[in-house]
Amino acid sequence: MTFTSAIKPVTVDDETLRAHLRDGEAPALLMTVAHLTGDLSVLRDDLRPNGWLFLPQGGFSAEQQAHARELAFAALRRLRDGAPVPPLDPAALRHITSWAMGRDTSDLLPLLAQEVVLPGEDPKAPQWHGDELAPGHDVEVAIVGAGMSGLLAAYRLSQVGVPVTIYEKNSDVGGTWFENHYPGCRVDVPSHLYSYSFAPRLDWTDHFATHEAVLDYFRDFAKQTGVHERIRFDTEVRGAEWDEATGRWRLHLDTPDGPRTTECAVLVTAVGQLNRPNVPDLPGRTDFTGPAFHSARWDHSVDLTGQRVAVIGTGASAFQFIPEVAAQARELVVFQRNAPWLRPTPHYHHAVPEGARWLYEHLPYYAAWQRFWLLAPGLHGVLEGWVVDPDYPPTERAISAVNEELRATLATYLEGQLADRPDLRDRVIPRYPVGAKRVLRDNGAWLSTLKQDHVRLVTDPIERLTPRGVRTADGTEHSVDVLIYGTGFQASQFLAPMRVTGRDGRDLHETWNGDARAYLGLTVPGFPNLFSLYGPNTNLSGQGGSIIYFSECGVTYLVDAVRQLLAGGHRAVEVRPEVFERHNAWVDEANALRAWGWSKVSSWFVNRAGRSAQNWPFPAQEYWRRTRRFDPSEYLIR
Repeated sequence: MTFTSAIKPVTVDDETLRAHLRDGEAPALLMTVAHLTGDLSVLRDDLRPNGWLFLPQGGFSAEQQAHARELAFAALRRLRDGAPVPPLDPAALRHITSWAMGRDTSDLLPLLAQEVVLPGEDPKAPQWHGDELAPGHDVEVAIVGAGMSGLLAAYRLSQVGVPVTIYEKNSDVGGTWFENHYPGCRVDVPSHLYSYSFAPRLDWTDHFATHEAVLDYFRDFAKQTGVHERIRFDTEVRGAEWDEATGRWRLHLDTPDGPRTTECAVLVTAVGQLNRPNVPDLPGRTDFTGPAFHSARWDHSVDLTGQRVAVIGTGASAFQFIPEVAAQARELVVFQRNAPWLRPTPHYHHAVPEGARWLYEHLPYYAAWQRFWLLAPGLHGVLEGWVVDPDYPPTERAISAVNEELRATLATYLEGQLADRPDLRDRVIPRYPVGAKRVLRDNGAWLSTLKQDHVRLVTDPIERLTPRGVRTADGTEHSVDVLIYGTGFQASQFLAPMRVTGRDGRDLHETWNGDARAYLGLTVPGFPNLFSLYGPNTNLSGQGGSIIYFSECGVTYLVDAVRQLLAGGHRAVEVRPEVFERHNAWVDEANALRAWGWSKVSSWFVNRAGRSAQNWPFPAQEYWRRTRRFDPSEYLIR
């Protein structure tokens, strides 16, 4: 793995250069050429990308792609001959990104300057150290969870010399990527976005990495950065209590050696939203006599070959494993409550071509410009389709003219696969607005699976489970041998099952009462020095690339809060109630005018209180802007 290596020199001959360039992404190649040569005129209006949401190569024609590759060939030859790699000045950054996004990007430049960098550069790194800021004064930090957010927080805190310990209930790092190992498990965010911005992996083998590759990335990151040595594995934090007298958190641990207690000054929860399987409490759930398991607790000892299998649910995980199960089962019955909208992604299961992998490792800034190209729709283009237009007027079909256009595009894509099975149309084309539920990436595998003779899609409601299978509301009993739940996670149950007790004995779960809220997803009044990464209202629904982006923002804020504690010799910071309330009112008002908040379709984006405690309803750069610095005026500081 090469997530911090420098760009390798170009030594191959012209013929090999041309061969590698055939695998390059044309828009990213053009941006790289403009940057490396300083010739911004290559970014012509007639070459402006016009299909970044759904079309490969940005919608470029074959002639346009050939032109881009010829320009890149000339630039690579100059590099091979010793031409210097110029820095990226703000004017060029603005020109190149504005060309790509079709809008002036002046408002995005501070964010983009941190993204478009060479491998190994780290403009987001803290610019201070505890030994210089507060010699002899430590702020010990405990982190719950060694997944993506926990590893990142530990690394950043170790950079500034803050003592940090991670408590991880599992035997390895990775969080959800360690726990989810069902067949077909992979990311639905492009691999080159699903990594820390300062530690890109250049040698991903798949456009959308498998869970094994993602897990290996986090393992390597933990070991190469020294974070692995700070982790206490097989250790679960069962509870945490704030001691006002000492200004510290007392943690109750389950360890391999039995129950233990420990203390810390700052407590960081990094347990995520998708870590506790949701098994629906269906009538007769314990009556079924065959093997039954949730996708997040996949039982690999159960051989599905030749079996009659039922899958309950058609969410993101089920969408991935159902085609794998269909290849083994004698019969497969899929129980669906709501059909998913599908985003055309023809290369979803494709390997990254050898030439593209060579470009990532040898062409300076190509990886950065390709990452920007993947990030750009989330910065501007996707969220706009989820915003309710009250004057449209919004309906359960579409909530705006833009949303209606998206619906038409995606419905046409689905109908194009149903010419031989028109009977499936009403069951697989959703009746709710695009964006009200998670939109899933598709390369045609989903409908081709449902069309197989031994696969049945059932949309009648489930009445109960029986010893032999599943009975639906129409009275049909579907006899099966194995039952698999693809029913997602208890995303609304933040920090469960930990009991967290704050100031004056306040219980966090009682305070939330099933409706979690936090300021910037991070802090809660009454709970000093408690920070929650991937907390309430920090989930993305299309904007900003990947959740790793949001975690980097949250960790930047956390580290700056620790700096504030050290610099002032303070004991505790606690968000002011009025700041907390104002922020959540702002978030709630916006969420109500997004597809997921407006539509009545059931979704994990909305909790039992009818509120979205999950999603961030604004552009990704807004979260970046609000988390760049810790503002002491918003906190009670003691």
